[in-house]
Amino acid sequence: MKSAEKKVPKKIMQTAGRDALGNFAPDFARYNDDILFGEVWSRNDKLSLHDRSLVTISALVGAGVIDSSLKYHITTAKANGVTKDEMVEMITQLGFYAGWPKAWAAFRMAKEVYADEAK
Repeated sequence: MKSAEKKVPKKIMQTAGRDALGNFAPDFARYNDDILFGEVWSRNDKLSLHDRSLVTISALVGAGVIDSSLKYHITTAKANGVTKDEMVEMITQLGFYAGWPKAWAAFRMAKEVYADEAK
């Protein structure tokens, strides 16, 4: 891409916050859907969705968040073009910096998400 070309951001639409918490915590749901995804993730003209996925998964694993939200973001990463090999390399590196047990947990989820590519 030429440096003079301007990237056009892809608007990210999300309803998970409203679906899960809309009646219970409507402001939090709105922040999740409209701010986090609608504004921050939509700044993909500045940092690609691919790279945002890598950053997000690294942060979640580092913080020990190894629940369904991690699996969601691994699935999203795959959709954003993160290859199985990239995922394996990232989680391996995280094992040394974030902790071996966290990496094991992340690998279990990644293996499920990338099952169609397993050898």
